[in-house]
Amino acid sequence: MKKYRILVLGASYGSLLGIKLALAKHDVDLVCLPQEVELINKEGAIIRLPIRDKNKVIELRSKDCSGNLSALGPSDVDISSYDLIALAMQEPQYGADDIAPLLKEIGLSKKPCMSIMNMPPLPYVARIQGLDISRLNDAYTKPEVWQYFDSNCVTLCSPDPQAFRPPDESINVLQVGLPTNFKAARFESDQHTQILRDLQGDVEKIKYDLDEEEIDLPVKLKVHDSIFVPLAKWSMLLSGNYRCVRAENAVAIKEAVHSDLAYSEKIYSWVGSIATKLGAIQSDQVPFDKYAKAAESLIRPSSAARALFSGAKNIERVDKLIKLIAIQIGEDTQLIDPIIQEVDRRLEINRSL
Repeated sequence: MKKYRILVLGASYGSLLGIKLALAKHDVDLVCLPQEVELINKEGAIIRLPIRDKNKVIELRSKDCSGNLSALGPSDVDISSYDLIALAMQEPQYGADDIAPLLKEIGLSKKPCMSIMNMPPLPYVARIQGLDISRLNDAYTKPEVWQYFDSNCVTLCSPDPQAFRPPDESINVLQVGLPTNFKAARFESDQHTQILRDLQGDVEKIKYDLDEEEIDLPVKLKVHDSIFVPLAKWSMLLSGNYRCVRAENAVAIKEAVHSDLAYSEKIYSWVGSIATKLGAIQSDQVPFDKYAKAAESLIRPSSAARALFSGAKNIERVDKLIKLIAIQIGEDTQLIDPIIQEVDRRLEINRSL
């Protein structure tokens, strides 16, 4: 096998992907905050992963991996030494004073760059034919940070696994709630795409010794030819995640979806129809029934809702992006407007404090 060096910006989803790649014998560097750098380099990253058919939760530790997983600060990165760069932070974070210069360097390097965000970077959206991305800037916190990227070098990976940092644990611990797969679209280049396919194959081969039985681990990397596969998450975000934001509090994704299942399905289907009009086909989408069943286990508010009720002044605005795209292709957005207005209202409150 070919051994790759991968740089990952972000230590939350970043550590989940990173530890899977390190288990597959690749070397990973995580770019994160100073306190995270110190703790991860000292104790390693720890991932708690449910094995559902065994009714157990196992603990993966980066210190036990065949590959190396390390952490470093933004100013310590040598871009030239990496084969692939993964962007696993929240979209607003890329405009931060210490991250924006690194992002510019990544863009100018023309290294293959895989975003693991719900919010697709503007250069990825530019791969969708027929859209004027200059009319989508209002959905982004600082759209100008993406100007240095070549869309041929950017792809998107849907962060479908649900994971969170347990509030009473150290910041190097990540708990996976829903152990689904990372779904990545191919790059424009066959050469860049081959890196993803190699990583996919290596992650597939990982075996874990559980009670003297070798088992496969959930949360794999799946590479797809369609650029619309990672956008299947959009329907989930609008019918579930953003609807966790209520007037006075955040509710669990389960409640947001199941309190009015018919309305949830209506939103889900409408967002799916937008993707279809952009060029997606039916097999790119996830059936609503499958999502609704998965949502039954999502008993915490979405990360966006938690952030808003913790005072965040910026969050990822996929809801707003979908609205702007829908307007551009001539669709009426009244079905999702109340969801967007509730998020806008909470942001206004936070920004006024």
